[in-house]
Amino acid sequence: MRTDQPASPESRTTPPRGRRYTADGRRLMLHRSGTGGPAVVLLPGSGLVGLDYLNLHDRIAEQTTSVLYDRAGTGWSEPAALPRTAAEVTGELRDLLDAAGVPEPYLLAGHSLGGAYARHFAQRFPDAVAGLLLLDPFHEDMVTRAPRQVLDLLAQMKSRELPEPSREQLDASRGQILAFFQAWPDDVRGPLAEHHLSAWRTAWQEDGNLYDEVSAELRNAPALPDVPTIVLSAMGHDAVQAHLWPQDLLREINDGKRALHAELAASVPRGEHRVLDDAGHGWLHEERPDAVLGAVTDLLDRTRRQAHRRPAPT
Repeated sequence: MRTDQPASPESRTTPPRGRRYTADGRRLMLHRSGTGGPAVVLLPGSGLVGLDYLNLHDRIAEQTTSVLYDRAGTGWSEPAALPRTAAEVTGELRDLLDAAGVPEPYLLAGHSLGGAYARHFAQRFPDAVAGLLLLDPFHEDMVTRAPRQVLDLLAQMKSRELPEPSREQLDASRGQILAFFQAWPDDVRGPLAEHHLSAWRTAWQEDGNLYDEVSAELRNAPALPDVPTIVLSAMGHDAVQAHLWPQDLLREINDGKRALHAELAASVPRGEHRVLDDAGHGWLHEERPDAVLGAVTDLLDRTRRQAHRRPAPT
């Protein structure tokens, strides 16, 4: 079921970084740094926003143009009914990059749900994609191959009403979040923490059609283009997942995820699978920024070598 999100305070104020562009009928936040190409475009996971990747973005911008943004209904972009289809999200992103004057082709770096959207973008617009970096991406077969217990627990979760946190809980969470964002610039840390406190339901809402509608879109779309691709699997401890799943079941889930990621990398001629045993799903870009940045650098090198080998137009 889709939910119409009221405009949060953040959606009515100027974002701490970047600016808004009109795309697909809405004002969407985009922040760009650096120069050169191909531009790296960061697609957030569910419940995350572009500025959650700011530290990685700034390091990428030392090598090329780096772009982070907020999907409609998230962060500092205008509200939208959630969940949305992959087609809506990818069409919106292409319009946004065009409105912001970011030239094709792009190196898409998608995390979790953003990884599914990055794949769908490449399936729909193959000529606009120079490479793919998939950071512990969602895969459409994760649920179909999961143990029965996973399906039962997911059904129970979806049937629950999310409780409203008390003021005491919010105050305690605020201190924890501010401490977590200690490495972010001063002008970003506070607004980003307040955003997460006010928009904590977003991940639940964005994932509402993931296992049926979005999965079907991925299955029914054309094959991925032949571009350099790296799939990173995060196999380390993740506090949120450890809270959601029993330890033995989480081990099975992660084993299945690793296998699916390996298959995904093998499905394209220039695919590569890398495993991180010391990073969790939600924040691998902060826990292992060296590994993520190294993958970006490798893909930039490969895409640029490929561009140099192309014959000049006549």
